[in-house]
Parts: sequence; C-alpha cells; structure tokens
Amino acid sequence: MSVHEKANKIGPRKLLALDGGGIRGMITVEVLAEIEKLLQSQLGRDNSFVLADYFDYVAGTSTGAIIATCISLGMRVDDIRQFYLNSGPAMFDKASFLRRFRYKFEDERLAAQLKDVMGPDTTLGSDKLKTFLMMVMRNATTDSPWPLSNNPAAKYNSERYGDQSNLHLPLWQLVRASTAAPTYFPPEVISVGRHQFTFVDGGITMYNNPAFQLFLMATTEPYKLCWEAREDKMLLISIGTGTSPQANADLAPDQMNLLYNAGSIPSALMFAALNEQDQLCRTFGKCLVGDPIDREVGDLIGGCGPVSPKLFTYARYNAELSYEGLLALGLEGIKPENVQQLDSVAHISELQQVGQAVAKKVSVSHFAGFLQ
Repeated sequence: MSVHEKANKIGPRKLLALDGGGIRGMITVEVLAEIEKLLQSQLGRDNSFVLADYFDYVAGTSTGAIIATCISLGMRVDDIRQFYLNSGPAMFDKASFLRRFRYKFEDERLAAQLKDVMGPDTTLGSDKLKTFLMMVMRNATTDSPWPLSNNPAAKYNSERYGDQSNLHLPLWQLVRASTAAPTYFPPEVISVGRHQFTFVDGGITMYNNPAFQLFLMATTEPYKLCWEAREDKMLLISIGTGTSPQANADLAPDQMNLLYNAGSIPSALMFAALNEQDQLCRTFGKCLVGDPIDREVGDLIGGCGPVSPKLFTYARYNAELSYEGLLALGLEGIKPENVQQLDSVAHISELQQVGQAVAKKVSVSHFAGFLQ
C-alpha cells in the first residue's frame, strides 16, 4: 500500500513506536524479527511479507528513527539487522582527538550509510515510504521538540508552503538529525526554505519513547488523521532498547557537583520521560504485556483508568539491563556494562541475545483482533 491507500483503508489501525538508544537498537531489531515471523505465519504470507504491509503508522526516535524509516521503506527485518551488523562500527567512527572535546564520533560515515540505504534524493514525502512515518528530533535553534511526519494532511506538509513544506526535506538528513546525540555526534543543520535550523537527537526531548505522541498524532484533530480511538480499533506496539537505572545507595550530597550533575541529569530526565510515555499508554490503553514501571504502579496489565473502554490495545517490550534484569531474562553470562552503553559496538552480539530473550515475550494473543 501507499501512504494514500493507508489513509483510506478500512479496518483497525496498527501503530508501531520504537525508542532511541544508539547501538542498543539491536534489541529492537531482534524483537521486530520475532513479530515479523509471527505475523507472516498468522497471516499466511510468504517471504515477501514485510512489516510495512501490516503497520499503518511507524514512529521512532534516534536509532528508532533509523529502524522505523527502514520499515516504512519496506525493508525486511533481516536486512535491517544486516545494516546494523555491517554498519555499526561506521556509525560510531571516533572523532579526532581535538574534536572529542565537542563530540566523540564523526558523522560523515553515518551520513553516508543513511544515504546509501534511504537514497540521497529521497524526501520525507517520497512515495517510497509505504506507511505513515514519524520521527522525533530537537530543534536547538528554536529550543523545541520536532515530531515530523509524512502525513500529507499535516499543517506544515502542505504544498502551499512551496519549498518550505516539510515533505521536501531529505529523508536521510532528518534521520541523521534524530540521531545526533549531544556529546556523541555533531548536530545536523537543515535548511527549511530560507531558514536554517540546528537539530540534535530527539532522545533529549520528552519523546525518546515516542509511543503516546504517536497515538496523539494518529487520533487528535490538529494532525488531521483523526483515526478512531478504541481498544478494538487500534493496536499500539512499543519497543524499547533497554533501561539501565543507575541506583547509588552510597551517594553523598557533596558528590553531586557540576560534573556529576552534567553526567547524570540528562539520563535521569530521559528515563523519567520514557516511563511517563509508557505509563500514559498503559493508563489510556488496554495493556497486554510490559514489565513493571515501578513498585507502586506495577505493570497496569488489566488495570482500570480514567477511560472505559480503553482507547487502544497496547503491548510494551523492553528489558532492564541491570544484573537483576539480565538474570531474569536468563542471561547471567552477560555483564551489564557491556550492554548498557549507547556505543557498545564491540558487544553487538550480546545485545542480540538480549533482544532474542525479550522477543520470547511476543505472543500471538497480543495481536488478537488485529490479524487482518
């Protein structure tokens, strides 16, 4: 189907949201491989089946934007896996010594990889995209989050804006902007008509987990899609790249200096935002699967909320990358420090093992009522 055909199709809507997390996106890839295998079997399809045939709207932040775009372009998950395996080292190309005071990695090789996969001239409005696609970045020039989509009805996608229409922006460059994690990669400068904006990673907005924002963009009036929100009419699948809470029971107040805060506050805010998006989805959606959010809230599976019936059916697949979390997945042989970093390219096979363990949580029951 084309995006136009997706917009006018009849039947339940299926949404997919993918978190940011650097090379830990391999966890997401392995979960998606299991979902693709399950859906292909349940729908009676051959090996030409791709996730773009099933999902109507796909969203991602940072590394999730790479994967979401590949899915929307109609790639099979095995091809996305090979892209990460083959291109992982290129994505994290160490910057020269002097530049490391600003960022750890160069972006030229990553940009080249994205152009190769997506096409240097492919735009956000290209008919190569087989689904609605949304990706999140932060516009540092305007100090605001930018969740951009290829929805033709969206306000700033209108052709009346001419060359300033977002649909004319290079797809690879938008994905590169969404992955421009501060201190890891240099920012991306994008020209929108006569204006130039500096973009950085969408993971430092409230939408490193873009799931609830995706729901809003699919259903609320300003975005002009207004898809029906009901638990039997909408399925939202959300996949994380693992969490690594850094509890420190021995932390003393005088240790919380400028360097400590500079290193810990961004990750703390991202972790809180990720959990908020997840909790909103579990509160307003019918949650079928997901690890506990915390000890008070629990997993909210089967829980009540402010709306009944719920507004969509929801499944969340993720892992805690602590020693206890890995042990619960049966991965006691993997050291947490090997899989917690965004640039753990040397341990990509272990990240695959984590993803394969998380993928065991995927069940055909999570897609019941949405297999058409």
